[in-house]
Amino acid sequence: MALRFLIIDAYYPRFLDDFYAKHPQAVEAGYDEVHAALMAECFGTSDFYSRNLRALGNDAREIVANDPILQAKWAAEHGKPAGSSRVRAIAGKVPYLRRFAASEPWLESLLLSQIEEERPDVLYIQDLTLCEPRFFEQVRPFVKTIVGQIASPLPADRFLHGFDVILTSFPHFQQRFRARGIASEYFRIGFEASLLERLERTRVNSDVVFVGGMTHLHLGGNALLERVADKLELDVWGYGMNGISADSPLRRHYHGEAWGLEMYRVLLNSKIAINRHVDVAENYANNMRLFEATGVGTLLMTDEKENLGELFEVGKEIVTYSDADDLVDKVRYYLEHDEERERIAQAGQARTLRDHTYLNRMRELEQILSGYM
Repeated sequence: MALRFLIIDAYYPRFLDDFYAKHPQAVEAGYDEVHAALMAECFGTSDFYSRNLRALGNDAREIVANDPILQAKWAAEHGKPAGSSRVRAIAGKVPYLRRFAASEPWLESLLLSQIEEERPDVLYIQDLTLCEPRFFEQVRPFVKTIVGQIASPLPADRFLHGFDVILTSFPHFQQRFRARGIASEYFRIGFEASLLERLERTRVNSDVVFVGGMTHLHLGGNALLERVADKLELDVWGYGMNGISADSPLRRHYHGEAWGLEMYRVLLNSKIAINRHVDVAENYANNMRLFEATGVGTLLMTDEKENLGELFEVGKEIVTYSDADDLVDKVRYYLEHDEERERIAQAGQARTLRDHTYLNRMRELEQILSGYM
């Protein structure tokens, strides 16, 4: 049975700042044009859910709920308060978006109007803390099923209620939710295969790269990366460097932030991509980099986790490490053994394109939701 999906997402404010700084003309463009340009950047899950849900015969679209410029454009075009005058009031003041959240009254009001207009079968919330719980009481008359998704530290308890089911790529979160009487299902992240049509390997720019966050949520991983960067030339892109000490070896080859397509190009044009999980992942592999690095055909080296064998064949499709010294030794080995490195990278890409695409994931999502409709 075909369903109508409305996917509510929230983008990193730093990415939105960067997007509008690079696209000042967006202030004068219409909602559809700006939304398409935003999706074309391929940040996060972009439109990967909706395009694959549509490929399966459903109706689906995304809303970036915490983008005040985009949301104000929708308001202006639909005769709602906080329209074009709001766009002009906040435009041209980058960085400004980090001051906004969807829970601001005018943005929450617009989101309610959008949901009422769409009346989806499935309201899919990518950020459990995007709106206060009372918001879901307001939207209940306009939706059939409310789904939440999380792969980050647990929010306050009040944000865990109001959903018909919470999906998570953390197996341990699923167990903990269910133990508390909260409906939850295991749902993995994936890779968007159509990205390969937009990416081209030019030349190898880096031997070894790390792309990701370096915030307080990654303290264990940050310490490991510092030990690695002290022994190897590690090219680093990412956010959260303000919390990294001025004399950290991570700063030796730090190149700034890399979002969306730029991030994929960094991974593609490197020999080895290092991955490490956020501390809250505990002993489970789940993150996006697993599939992004393998998906573009770069050798993935990731931290050992007990469920990795369910995703990849370790040693044949990816390489794992136990600690910083083990990682350094393996990086050096695979930089010296090109054929072996490339063979594993190609096998990893084949596995991701076979089993871990977002088209596969949306099929899995349809199956999961069949029990909650």
